[in-house]
Amino acid sequence: MANSYSASLSGDDTTMRTNNPNSPTASTFVAGDAPDEKPDLEAGMAAEPQTATPGDGYVDWDGPNDPENPMNWSESKKWTNIVILSLMTIVTPLGSSMFAPGISRIMMEYHETSTIIATFLVSIYVLGFAFGPLVVAPLSEIFGRRPLYFWGNVLFTIFTICTALSNGIPMLLAFRLLMGLAGSVPITIGSGSITDIMPVEQRGRAMAAWTLGPLLGPCIGPVAGGYLIRATSWRWVYWLVAILGGLFIPFSWFFLKETYAPAILEQKTRLLQKQTGNKDLRSILSGQQNVKDRFKMAVVRPMKLLLLNPTVTIMALYIAIAYGILYLLITTFSFVYADQYGFDEGTNGLTYLPAGIGMMIGVVGFGQLTDGIVRRNKAKGLEHTPEIRLKPVLSVPLGLALPVGLFIYGWTTEKGVHWIVPMIGVAIFSAGLMGIMGCVQNYLLDAYPQIAASVTAAMSFLRSLLGALLPLGGLQMYDALGLGWGNSLLAFISLALIPIPVVFFVFGSQIRGRFNIKL
Repeated sequence: MANSYSASLSGDDTTMRTNNPNSPTASTFVAGDAPDEKPDLEAGMAAEPQTATPGDGYVDWDGPNDPENPMNWSESKKWTNIVILSLMTIVTPLGSSMFAPGISRIMMEYHETSTIIATFLVSIYVLGFAFGPLVVAPLSEIFGRRPLYFWGNVLFTIFTICTALSNGIPMLLAFRLLMGLAGSVPITIGSGSITDIMPVEQRGRAMAAWTLGPLLGPCIGPVAGGYLIRATSWRWVYWLVAILGGLFIPFSWFFLKETYAPAILEQKTRLLQKQTGNKDLRSILSGQQNVKDRFKMAVVRPMKLLLLNPTVTIMALYIAIAYGILYLLITTFSFVYADQYGFDEGTNGLTYLPAGIGMMIGVVGFGQLTDGIVRRNKAKGLEHTPEIRLKPVLSVPLGLALPVGLFIYGWTTEKGVHWIVPMIGVAIFSAGLMGIMGCVQNYLLDAYPQIAASVTAAMSFLRSLLGALLPLGGLQMYDALGLGWGNSLLAFISLALIPIPVVFFVFGSQIRGRFNIKL
């Protein structure tokens, strides 16, 4: 940022630039009376040079190659941020299920026998993931991403310590809910940060790396948690998560950079106002409304997308059902494998490992495939459309993996087949889930890049809500239908969802054009 600015007047317009030609600067445009409208916001987002608009002074990027524009960052700077975000999104979901193998010990310690309480102890954390994004997303679109990452980490660590010190189930439930609320920050706005810095042909790989956290965390956590609980107590699960969360507090402060373009230009604007004394300067990406009104609008935006935009609604429902099934499996593994195969707490933790392995397979395969399709289309001179992310050659096989995995898991556990076979079924299900979630998430981010955080919040709300509520009936469903038909029911539901991406691949652009709601 330059240290001093000079103004050169020409007619009715004033163009302000830095005295130091080697310094990245913002351009502003100043003229007479205030206009009714301001320069186009999407043009500002795209980092295109602006022409003067009679009226206000607008602070913009210093041309298309401004190094302060996150899209122009070096690859190392971009991937440093993505790696930190990916690690953060692994740590916060660890708290959701890392102590699942010790549920029976907690129930005995507090003399509780309800199976609903047993599953709710795990799933209430995901309820925080459902409601947290409704506040986190709008805050990120007003104040930027970086402050939320830092303070979210601080609160997550504090609430985790309080959970470790809980002296009863009500206190345990309350602080697990608060952990979920604070831990929802990287899961909610991580996709927005990636959209801020990555071009569309590289976004699939970056999104796959980031998406791995919310799904992999709940699967690898119980592996360590099972043995940790057996060797010490369930409280040490939370002490370990608190230590990991605490480590990311300095990382998020010193290494994470702001990626949200409006927040960066707002900082430039404030510096320009201070240096020039011109309090009328405004960022070209700022809205006409004050912070209070912008927050109200941003809070409503995710729900408007979810309720009034069928593209977001149906796609979010697909992911929510699949995610809810995953959590139903996760919350019942410790009971199923203990009853069917006699696994103890330590060995029960290993039953979560196949889900993690399947997700890694899905990430490695999907991230490269989807970016490859985009790059090939660009090389052919074809215009990129969001629907390309839903090509049936990808979405149909990935969708089929869900019911196939569920059928294998359900009937092999029902018949007592060697435990490796149901674990293979879980791995197949998880690989398909990871792939289809990547298809859908990238599709929605390509379709609505300017409101990526709100789109993610809408998806996270429905996904986490079903992830918290579906498991509550898991054990009762298995009691009533058995493991075979219980999981077959889930498989038939997931089978019915397969045509959804195909429909949007064919008709998605028409649907989006017809339901272009005002946000």
